[in-house]
Amino acid sequence: MVQQLSWKVGGQQGEGIESTGEIFSTALNRLGYYLYGYRHFSSRIKGGHTNNKIRVSTTQVRSVSDDLDILVAFDQETIDVNVHELRVGGVVIADAKFNPSLPETCTTATLYAVPFTEIATELGTSLMKNMVAVGASSAVLHIDTEVFEEVVLEIFGKKGQKVVQKNMEAIKKGADYIREQLGEQLETMKLDPAEGKKRMFMIGNDAIALGALAGGARFMPAYPITPASEIMEYLIKKLPQFGGTVIQTEDEIAACTMAIGANYAGVRALTASAGPGLSLMMESIGLAGITEQPVVIIDTQRGGPSTGLPTKQEQSDLMAMIYGTHGEIPKIVMAPSTVEEAFYDTIEAFNLAEEYQCPVIMLTDLQLSLGKQSVEPLDYNRVEIRRGKLQQGELEELEEKQYYKRYRVTEDGVSPRVIPGMKHGIHHVTGVEHDETGKPSESPVNRDDQMNKRLRKTKGIRFNTPIHVHSHEKESDILFVGFNSTRGVIEEAMERLEQDGIKVNHAHIRLIHPFPADELLPYVQGAKKVVVVENNATGQLANILKMNIASHDKIQSVLKYDGNPFLPQEVYAKSKEMFVLNGNV
Repeated sequence: MVQQLSWKVGGQQGEGIESTGEIFSTALNRLGYYLYGYRHFSSRIKGGHTNNKIRVSTTQVRSVSDDLDILVAFDQETIDVNVHELRVGGVVIADAKFNPSLPETCTTATLYAVPFTEIATELGTSLMKNMVAVGASSAVLHIDTEVFEEVVLEIFGKKGQKVVQKNMEAIKKGADYIREQLGEQLETMKLDPAEGKKRMFMIGNDAIALGALAGGARFMPAYPITPASEIMEYLIKKLPQFGGTVIQTEDEIAACTMAIGANYAGVRALTASAGPGLSLMMESIGLAGITEQPVVIIDTQRGGPSTGLPTKQEQSDLMAMIYGTHGEIPKIVMAPSTVEEAFYDTIEAFNLAEEYQCPVIMLTDLQLSLGKQSVEPLDYNRVEIRRGKLQQGELEELEEKQYYKRYRVTEDGVSPRVIPGMKHGIHHVTGVEHDETGKPSESPVNRDDQMNKRLRKTKGIRFNTPIHVHSHEKESDILFVGFNSTRGVIEEAMERLEQDGIKVNHAHIRLIHPFPADELLPYVQGAKKVVVVENNATGQLANILKMNIASHDKIQSVLKYDGNPFLPQEVYAKSKEMFVLNGNV
């Protein structure tokens, strides 16, 4: 028996690859296994190679695996593209229809041709070939086909009991075929029983959308874009049930300004996009900054620049999100690293936006946004709504012809906030510099007062966990630093390095800006070498560390920007090489 293994299904986009992975993984999640999935897909609706790699484990996992145990192939391209990942003793289960073959260089894996299409056609339609593949996979893993019945019923139940029965029959026939072919040959791939605990199984985008809902958001204007669209799609279904609405705008400029307007009116609102959309929002973000309106913006990073690699992993928006707006405004940039954090941090983003009356940008990346993970039950008792200095009672009567001091200069930099229509709350709102009542003003003294007030508001920001620290003590041979989805590969690399006798710490940044220098500094000072792991070409997070903490001589980067997520072995090997090259044994 094994405690974990990796399974991948591949074929042409539009061929049911995603649904195959969904049915397989959902059933295993309900058995109590931990799962981590990552989809490789093209920026087109149909055609082009796509695959879904799923890691199954009896213990928690937060990254894709280095190698592959089982490859399910619906075409020869899937074998040719992915066979290099197969470990010694790995298995390829392929549709016999295309006469599959292994490359001559692949001598340690075994190919089994299974008539997916033929079996499905005999049952009524070739479309059920993916169900045959699910059944074949279950037999290899020694999993009873009955575990898929509940999932199949949920997916196909609306089409009638006959369709459900046919799909289950396809799964059983796929399993029977493999059992007859293999007997007991694949006993080594039998999974240890899972503990049976019920967990959620969701992508980061769903967690963000659910967090927005729980955090009181009731309006989302947005424009569809990969990999952010699922946030919008989720809220289209759910927000109306709570009195809210989603509007698909003509572009990202409209989306951002509408979200700002809704917040101005007192409604918690958000928008979500990717790098190209955020570029269009920059002027509007500056408007939120100078008018001191709360707004939450989700940036799901992907490969750039321009259209770049729209369906591939990258973390290259970091500098743009901190410094992209013209002029200088207060801004908060957050970066959750797990699906759970994506849920809780979205709620906190709305609280911080209203408490500090400024834009809050929550960075995710494609791997976190679209990668599907097992998630422990969410604790809704942790949900807290804080609205800062929003005035919700009666306001003091103003003197004749006076305006409300919406932009009053205060010690903490946060002014009292009112919403339109409040008696005695009338004031100007403008994107030019203004005095305490909002009236335009070019006075140098007023400019200094308003600028200083805005910029000091986030100096004392309260954020519960600005960095996630995985540490035994402050001194270490290597300190890993990362953000977003690299957390899992760093944690696995740590374990391997510690087995080599290397003392390793890990600090994962959750609050990118204002940067938590005080919290991170002791770990940097105690490390012989700081290794920053990030998916971009210029080491953006490493440069932010250098700006805020210095220690330039200690900081080195492990970078990857080919569109694929890091593998644990890559982080381990590159950091081990750095350790050795720096004169360590």
